[in-house]
Amino acid sequence: MERGHWKCMVELHVHLDGAIKPETILYFGKKRGKQLPADTVEGLLQHVSYSEPISLTEFLEKFSFYMPAIEGVIYVEARYSPHLLANCKVHPIPWNQEEGDLTPDEVVSLVNRGLKAGEKAFNIKARSILCCMRHMPSWSLEVVELCKKYQNDTVVAIDLAGDELINAETYPDHRKAYEEAERCGIHRTVHAGEVGPPKVVKEAVNILKAERIGHGYHVLEDESLYKRLLEENMHFEICPWSSHLTSACQTSFSKHPLVRLMKDAANYSLNTDDPLIFNSTVNTDYKIARDCMGFTDEEFKRLNINAAKSSFLPEKEKKELLYKLYEAYGMVQSTEF
Repeated sequence: MERGHWKCMVELHVHLDGAIKPETILYFGKKRGKQLPADTVEGLLQHVSYSEPISLTEFLEKFSFYMPAIEGVIYVEARYSPHLLANCKVHPIPWNQEEGDLTPDEVVSLVNRGLKAGEKAFNIKARSILCCMRHMPSWSLEVVELCKKYQNDTVVAIDLAGDELINAETYPDHRKAYEEAERCGIHRTVHAGEVGPPKVVKEAVNILKAERIGHGYHVLEDESLYKRLLEENMHFEICPWSSHLTSACQTSFSKHPLVRLMKDAANYSLNTDDPLIFNSTVNTDYKIARDCMGFTDEEFKRLNINAAKSSFLPEKEKKELLYKLYEAYGMVQSTEF
């Protein structure tokens, strides 16, 4: 494993609409006659990317324009909202919306085709996670139905994203969607504890039966909950550079919650979140961990192995992924992972 540029990585938390190459946006914008804020890569990046901390609300506004980096990643789970990519119109009243340019079903089908083409072109395994949105509970039951329909066609899980101040319990459709997902054997992750308090993490685990937590930084404010999740080997999808730029973590990197997770030998992964918006690659996050948090190559190996074990792949494919990692890391190979 090269110092400063790590090979054979697993990325579990990257948003598809925050990872599309700017060249791709410009190409299809021109092809479809869409008015964009700029006609060059540099100009477009000025509108959608940034490098200084802003609030999470300001960050989410960047997604007015729809946007992975292949830098040693051998497995990725890319997530997105089918309804947002379908350009469904959202009105002030959450349950009142119009159809968009495509149906959400058409979006999932097209993304699946793209992921399969990317797998062949870049020799990478790619799967997808479909996002429910906290502010649009009326979409959630359709999202879980799409997860069921495409469960054997790249889709591996359901997610809940958006404003954490919107309590999922307030909208029963979120809970119903997750109950149906659990009933049908669909894996579950939830954005929780990024900027919200520990109770949002507790809700994700106790009510939505989350198997992984997206971000989860503020769980450390509830020591008993944090210790419980450590004991249960809960996986945290950590995004260091993202947490800085969204102001989710307002401490120095040396005091970032990730340092505590590392010292406690917690189960977590390192991820980019939205590389286009943050003008970053997965190596940005690895460099921060190494240079500012004291990470060693051994810890990078450990966290990637944990990421593979916590992936939402079927067991056979998960063992194949783990084999690749053990082989790449020069570790003793075993038939039992």
